[in-house]
Amino acid sequence: MKLDEIKPAQKTKTKIRVGRGMGSGLGKTSGRGHKGQKARSGGGVRRGFEGGQTPLYRRLPKRGFNNIYSKDYTEVTLTMLNKATTEDVTAQSLIKDGIIRKEKDGIVIIATGNLEKKVNVKAVKFTKAAKEKIEALGGKAEVI
Repeated sequence: MKLDEIKPAQKTKTKIRVGRGMGSGLGKTSGRGHKGQKARSGGGVRRGFEGGQTPLYRRLPKRGFNNIYSKDYTEVTLTMLNKATTEDVTAQSLIKDGIIRKEKDGIVIIATGNLEKKVNVKAVKFTKAAKEKIEALGGKAEVI
């Protein structure tokens, strides 16, 4: 490709100008038809509106159970702990290292993979196997 072969980008869509006379095809009512809610300025209805009839999303029954007391933990594997830069691992240090994005309601250490270095971990929960693997290398598994 050379500089003289470059062409401008294709225009995607031309703007339609409405209300510019009968010859344009979109004059007078500007494609809105005659009268009614959709013909008015600012007119129209919100998504899911059914003309005052109870909408479908309200007619259908709710399903399932939503536990307001449930906790959502961030799961951290032993393989992920290998990437930690400090020996004392907390949720804040994992976020700083870019290993996890959010702490949510705390972190849970899971025994997936192998741990290759000694670390002192502070977390909300540990699996039994993860705690054993951390302590086998001389580290500490401290529950917050």
